[in-house]
Order: sequence, then C-alpha cells, then structure tokens
Amino acid sequence: MQMKKSAANIFVFIFIALSILTTAGNNSTIFGITKSLLMPALMLFLFFSPITSQGKAIIIAGLIFSWMGDVLLLFESRHPLFFIGGLVSFLTTHIFYIIYFLKIRSPQTSLIRNQPWLAALVAAYGVSLVLFLSPHLGEMKLPVMLYAAVICTMVICSLHVFTKTNSPANILFVAGAVLFAASDSLLAVNKFYKPFASAGMLIILTYCAAQLLIVLGVTKRKV
Repeated sequence: MQMKKSAANIFVFIFIALSILTTAGNNSTIFGITKSLLMPALMLFLFFSPITSQGKAIIIAGLIFSWMGDVLLLFESRHPLFFIGGLVSFLTTHIFYIIYFLKIRSPQTSLIRNQPWLAALVAAYGVSLVLFLSPHLGEMKLPVMLYAAVICTMVICSLHVFTKTNSPANILFVAGAVLFAASDSLLAVNKFYKPFASAGMLIILTYCAAQLLIVLGVTKRKV
C-alpha cells in the first residue's frame, strides 16, 4: 500500500511539473497529455492514502468531474460547447466540494458565524468580478454568474469548517478553495476580458496547487 501511495505521489508531482513546463514552452500536445493525466494521478494519490475521516468518495467524484473539465477545455477552440461542458464539469466539482465541507460535523462554532464579514468579503469579490466582466460576457453572462456564485459558496464553506476540523487540514482546505477561485478568476479574465502574458502558466499553477491542497487536506483531516 505504501509503495502504491509513493508511486502516486511521484506521478502527481511529475504531471504538475510537466504541465507547467509545457505551458511555458507552448507545447500543446504534451500539455494536453499531461493535463489530462493530472486528476487521475491525484485520484490515485487519494485512493491509496490511509484516511480515517469520511468523504473520500465525494472528493474523488469531484476530481472525476475536474478531469472531464480538463479534457473538454482542451478542445474549446473547436466549438463553444466544449467550453460550456468544461464549465459545467468544474461547477459540478465545486458542488461536490461544498457537499464534502458541509458534511464535516463538529460542536465547534463556525468561523463564518464568528466572523460573518469573511462571507461578505467573498461574496463582494464574486459580485465585483462578475460586474467587471459583465460587458464582455454576452450570452455567457448567466452561466458565469451562476459559476461565480457556486465557487464563492465553496470558498465560504471552506471557511465555515475552518474551526470544525483539525490543523493543518483546515488551512489546506481554505488555501485550496481560495486558489481554485483565483485560478477560475484568471481564466475568466483571460478568456472574456483580455488575454495577458503568462496567463496559461498562472492558471495551471493555481489550479494544480488548489486541487493538491484540497486533496492533502482530505488526507490530513482527523475530524
């Protein structure tokens, strides 16, 4: 079991490194291959990790939909429906992560209840981003609004359980959720507002880091 877990760890870091390097080198073929293998590598890592807490299957389901989104976005230049499919896939991932966070039970008071301004801050960010992009969204305005609402909810849920689970899992969950929102924000700005230098590298870097941190949080969670 330990050997399988170590092999999965190696695969995860290799694929992440290759994805970043091939993005920087504009090698679309190798990038497509490595990106499509990132989530399966994380799934293997999580599957072989000894976990005492519940919810592993929920996160694996989220990773499956992330993998579907990764693959669909590789073909977004061929037809707009590939982008829509990718958007739906990642939205489903966020819903699975929301379910996972909300299933964490503890008598501890929620961080959001103690610090409600944090939820307001996240919501304000989501609204501001949508308003900023709104003139450029066209027919995508409603889907983007829905997506922004869901990912902001996911971030708020990670904050909600911050005091309800152990460290470092709680820190990893929040960091992963915030980085996921950052990655999606960069993707949206690059696609709908204006392409910018190093966009691909920043998007894949924050995306890989987000998924890895959330998965590590699952493996470190005890309550």
